[in-house]
Amino acid sequence: MTETAWSVRGVPIRLTDERWTHIMEQHCEMAGLRADVMRAIAEPARVVAGSAGELLAVREVGPGRAIVVVYREEQDDGFVITAFVTSRLRALERRRPLWT
Repeated sequence: MTETAWSVRGVPIRLTDERWTHIMEQHCEMAGLRADVMRAIAEPARVVAGSAGELLAVREVGPGRAIVVVYREEQDDGFVITAFVTSRLRALERRRPLWT
């Protein structure tokens, strides 16, 4: 099943079962957080630039912890690359902000 959330730029971002399986295999802490991933895309605290054209949606999920969703936007379509939970919020603050 593919789920879609609209980014802050109004672009639909797809999360496919294949990508979700990849996320779960690489980041077991994401178990049960699929809805939070979609919420991070639609309602992030901020969006910062990645290093290769991707975008990182950041949404805090607890004191000193955030979900980061890495995705790519094209003209009228986008897709999730990966997602993870981090406590390294300072590293995200050093990235170029695109939306706050």
